[in-house]
Amino acid sequence: MLVENCSPTMAGLKTGSLFSCEFKSKKELLESIRRLNARLVPRGVRMIPVKFTGNRALIYMYRPKKLSTDLCDSTALSILSKKLYPTENAQSCVAELIKRLNTQEEFPHEIGLFLGYPSADVEGFIKNKAKGAKCVGTWKVYSDEENARKKFALYKKCKRVYEAAYEKHNSFDRLVVNCK
Repeated sequence: MLVENCSPTMAGLKTGSLFSCEFKSKKELLESIRRLNARLVPRGVRMIPVKFTGNRALIYMYRPKKLSTDLCDSTALSILSKKLYPTENAQSCVAELIKRLNTQEEFPHEIGLFLGYPSADVEGFIKNKAKGAKCVGTWKVYSDEENARKKFALYKKCKRVYEAAYEKHNSFDRLVVNCK
C-alpha cells in the first residue's frame, strides 16, 4: 500500500502523500506506524495518521524538511496566513491541518501545499473552486502546465519502478531515499 501510494515521497521527488487505509485495530495500526517511523525518520520521512473515520484512517507520509521549505514560499505563506494557520513553523501547520481535517465539514483545500503541489495551483484551485484547470493529473493545474505534465509522468514512472523493485526484492527499506 505504501509503495503504491507514496513512491514519489519515498523517492524524495515529492513532499508528501496522503492515502486512506482500512484497519481492524486502531492500536495495531498506530503500533505499525510507530515501527515504520523508526525506519523512516532517520531517512527524513515521517508518517502520521491525520484522521480516523470508522475503520478507515487517512495517513500522511511526508518529508518534514521539504515541507518546511515548501511552506516558506510567499504564495503558500499567503494562503496559510489568510486561513489563519500558525505559520511560524511547518509542524504547527501540520497540527492545524489535522485539527481542520477532524473538525471542519469542508475539506481543507490548502492540503495541496502539504503534498508538494505548486502553491500557484493550490491558489488557483481555491480561487476557481476547482473549476477551469488547464489540465488534471496528480493535482489540478492552473499555472505551469508543461512542468506539471513532466512531474505527473515522473511520478507515474517512479511508481512503476518502485512497484517492480518491491516485487523483485521485497524490501521496503531499500526504497526510501535518505534526504535528510
